[in-house]
Amino acid sequence: MPTVIESIRPDQLALYASVPMICHVDSVLVVAGMHTGADGFYLHEIPVSVPYDKDYDACPDGGPLDWPKQFDLANWAFWLARQGDQLVGAAAVAWNTSALQMLENRSDLAVLWDIRVRDSSRRQGVATALFATAARWAQAHACHALRIETQNVNVPACRFYARMGCSLARIDRHAYAHIPQLAHETMLLWHRPLPI
Repeated sequence: MPTVIESIRPDQLALYASVPMICHVDSVLVVAGMHTGADGFYLHEIPVSVPYDKDYDACPDGGPLDWPKQFDLANWAFWLARQGDQLVGAAAVAWNTSALQMLENRSDLAVLWDIRVRDSSRRQGVATALFATAARWAQAHACHALRIETQNVNVPACRFYARMGCSLARIDRHAYAHIPQLAHETMLLWHRPLPI
């Protein structure tokens, strides 16, 4: 069934939030140093001893319903993905938002703030359609690149971003040290250049 992407307004975030954002963690990416004497690194996938589910909307920063309390969403864009009458995915892009540090107060960057696909609809091209929509929107707003933050516990997301032409721009092992339940996670910041 074809995936249809539709734009929504910030006041429709309750509908957006009805798509769960859950990551099944059965492996993690561990940062390892290169053994060639260079200052390089690589990511090594290892299984976790006890697999678990991470519910992103239950994290301390909150889910879509909390975004308006944290940020001015006037320059953000939101989309839903449908297959027939079923809501199967959603995505959000942040742009030109001074309170968002990842944007560095630049108007030529956009952040793929969130992308989610219902578990039963994964591997059907939904995330690819949402990512392409977000990239086109950012390009239309004169952005030279998309940035995306994820964590080393979300291996499927990391694989997806690599397939979408993103490269790993930054690794921060201590980004979540102030959040006890996330302190063991490593932040991975991805970068996707956009054609000018």
